[in-house]
Amino acid sequence: MRLTVRRKKGMASMIPTNDVERFAFVRESLYTPVIGDILDVLGRRHQFLDSRIRPILPSMVMVGRAMPVLIADTFGPQKQPFGRLTEALDSLRAGEVYLARSGRTECAAWGEILTATARGRGASGAVVDGFHRDTRRVLEQDWPVFSRGSFAQDAGVRASVLDYRVSLELDGVEVNPGDLIVGDVDGVVVVPRSVEDEVLELAAEKVAGESVTRQAIDSGMSSSAAWAKFGVL
Repeated sequence: MRLTVRRKKGMASMIPTNDVERFAFVRESLYTPVIGDILDVLGRRHQFLDSRIRPILPSMVMVGRAMPVLIADTFGPQKQPFGRLTEALDSLRAGEVYLARSGRTECAAWGEILTATARGRGASGAVVDGFHRDTRRVLEQDWPVFSRGSFAQDAGVRASVLDYRVSLELDGVEVNPGDLIVGDVDGVVVVPRSVEDEVLELAAEKVAGESVTRQAIDSGMSSSAAWAKFGVL
C-alpha cells in the first residue's frame, strides 16, 4: 500500500544507466506493487495491464523493453497464415518483451516454438493479451510468459499479426516501443520512458522505507506509530 514517499538524497546513484544492469537491479530489488505505487504518486494511475494477465508460473519475473505487437482476428485460411508473426519474432532484440494486443477470437497467441525463438534471441519475456498453449513445453524452457491462461486452439485460421514495434493501447494502457515492462506474480506494469528514472529512484527509496517499517513492526511497533514515524505502509 502506498500513501507517501519521503525523498532521500543519493538514491538516484543506485539506479544503473545501462539496460543490462538496470534490468538486473529492478529484478532483484523492486517489484510491481512498489512501482505501481510510485506511478500513482506521479499521476500515472492506469499503468497496470488487466489483472487476468498472469505469469504461467508464480515465480516468473520479467523486466525488459516493450516491443509491442498488434494482432487482429481473422476468419478462415489466409494468404499469409499468422500474418507478420515471423517478422515480429525475428525482429526481437536482447532485453525486449514481446507484448501483444490480441483480437478477441479465443485462440492461442503464444506457444513452444515462439518461446524458443524469442528466448534464443535474448528477449526478456512475452506478454500476450490472450492465451498461450504448449504449456509443458514452454515451462521446460524456463522463460517468462504472461497470458490470460492456457487454451490449445490454434491461431492459424483465427488470428494474424498486423504490425509490430508500434504504439498501441492495451486495457486502456498506452504502450510505446521501449517502455519499461515489469511483470511478476502481482501483475504487469508499464513504465513510460519519460518517467522511468524518477519511478525507479522513488521505488528504491520506498523499498528502503518499507524495510525499516517492517523491522519496526516486527519489533512490536504499532502500524499507526510506524506510519507516523516513517510515512510508509
